Amino acid sequence: MSITPVDLLVVQKDNTWDVEEWIVPLSTVLEGLTAEQAAWAPLGGGNTIWQIVNHINYYNGRMLSRLKGIEPGPRFETNEESFNGTGAQDEAAWDDVLAETKRIQLELREVIASLTAEALAAPYVNTGESYGHELSRWMLHDAYHAGQIVLIRRQQGSWRS
Repeated sequence: MSITPVDLLVVQKDNTWDVEEWIVPLSTVLEGLTAEQAAWAPLGGGNTIWQIVNHINYYNGRMLSRLKGIEPGPRFETNEESFNGTGAQDEAAWDDVLAETKRIQLELREVIASLTAEALAAPYVNTGESYGHELSRWMLHDAYHAGQIVLIRRQQGSWRS
């Protein structure tokens, strides 16, 4: 049985979203979080979980648009702007953020699974990199932030023991 680059990207996507093997996936770190916990700011400063999820959704939404051949729209001037919104401890608003996260993640997996070798070799925007190269790096972004969320949840006492 041969494994293609797309197969490997799908495994990475699954592991960063909802398959727990050697890293804790994003869906697991967000499971059971209340709006109050998501809006909690770590002592000494730092982003809230809500802000981190907004950041993830911003960049994942842009990647999804590009993969679908759609212009992603205006870009934030700085990376810091993507961590917008602290959340108002509003459960309905937090549920909307989580639903958007899930929608983007599932669409990304579907689009990634449908990629061809030619699509992976195509140039990614104006970076000089291929889509395949950019996707393999980008998958680490969700894994990094999932780990960050685990640390915040440990600080607040809301992570599994």
